[in-house]
Amino acid sequence: MANKIHMNLVFIGHVDHGKSTTVGRLLFDSGNIDEQAMRKLKEKAEELGKGGFEFAFIMDNLKEERERGVTIDLAHKKFDTPKYYFTIIDAPGHRDFIKNMITGASQADAAVVCVAANDGVMAQTKEHIFLAKTLGVNQLIVAVNKMDMKDYDQKVFDKVKADVSTLLKSVGYKPDEIPFLPIAALKGDNVAKKSENMAWYTGKTLLETMDDLKEPEKPTNLPLRLSIQDVYNITGIGVVPVGRVETGVMKIGDKVTFMPGREGKGVSGEVKSIEMHHEQMQKAEPGDNVGFNVRGIGKNDIARGDVLGHTNNTPTVASEFTAQVVILNHPSVVTVGYTPVFHIHTAQVACQIVAIEKKLNPATGETIAENPDFVKNGDAAIIRVKPVQPVVIEKQKEIPQMSRFAVRDSGQTVAAGMCIDLVKKV
Repeated sequence: MANKIHMNLVFIGHVDHGKSTTVGRLLFDSGNIDEQAMRKLKEKAEELGKGGFEFAFIMDNLKEERERGVTIDLAHKKFDTPKYYFTIIDAPGHRDFIKNMITGASQADAAVVCVAANDGVMAQTKEHIFLAKTLGVNQLIVAVNKMDMKDYDQKVFDKVKADVSTLLKSVGYKPDEIPFLPIAALKGDNVAKKSENMAWYTGKTLLETMDDLKEPEKPTNLPLRLSIQDVYNITGIGVVPVGRVETGVMKIGDKVTFMPGREGKGVSGEVKSIEMHHEQMQKAEPGDNVGFNVRGIGKNDIARGDVLGHTNNTPTVASEFTAQVVILNHPSVVTVGYTPVFHIHTAQVACQIVAIEKKLNPATGETIAENPDFVKNGDAAIIRVKPVQPVVIEKQKEIPQMSRFAVRDSGQTVAAGMCIDLVKKV
């Protein structure tokens, strides 16, 4: 584990397009899950009248059987390839769970987009790809799944590839730099093993393509920022926050401060131990999802959405910030006074739009209008925002990893953007 490069890979795409099944098949065919465990899952799936769901159960079972008995909505699974040591994040596709998908994508170095050959591009395919781009996932692999349902027909694959390419281009990805693979996850075609059914496809399997991903740059030179996902109280150890290092390095013995903390003024302590996938570590680096224990912190002092930094360089709490946003999906128009929920790293905070300073051309970024009365779908804008409670956010040019956010309202992702300036809370 230690000598391989660590990567977080998220599986995204529309509901029922085979994300969990693809992950399960990958783990099984690569020997990361044994025959006996697989047989049990198959029996369980059939018992529940869900024959064919046994691979999906690999990920879903993890969720139920987490030792702590907590349902964590993103399943994380450790996975080794010849080159990388992956943490695979299986993000829910259903639109009700998109906030978990946002958490998943914001933790990822790369994404596999699953698009079913029989459906093609659907609503969440668009939403997930847009969010992946906004949340800074720069590397994608597109898996055109369920090819078995279309008789492994090359024409079907080419059509889906063309549609997805148009979508990728509209968001700012370069489709010619993105690998497209025809797969059938349930049957195992081109996931970890080359398919006999698609002689027309001469490319690599999904497993091989994963090793072609470029090594993520680790922003270890930036200040330490670790966003808290959950806080547990574990007998014999104490309070264990769980989260992901976004930037910088956290070592045992470090003096750290969580912001904003319960009182909004921060809570400090000393790092006693760090653990990842049940292994003790001396330090945690960007991309590591860790549980750790801090001396001097009580269970109620901190919560999901807090951010940890070194005590001599604490995370920035903003009383107000300026952001560049793109409006994706609002039922009417966005005006001053609108107060939706902002998803910033793991925090979810209602924020009021107090000014719309500029409307921009989304393709070029040039200003089209100053102080417009409203912005609507497809518009890009510079807005000023006031969080209703303290939240950590950083400027894009200082710590880009902590500047991005998505805006949601009544079950929809309304907008996505990044913080370009802020007023520090005093």
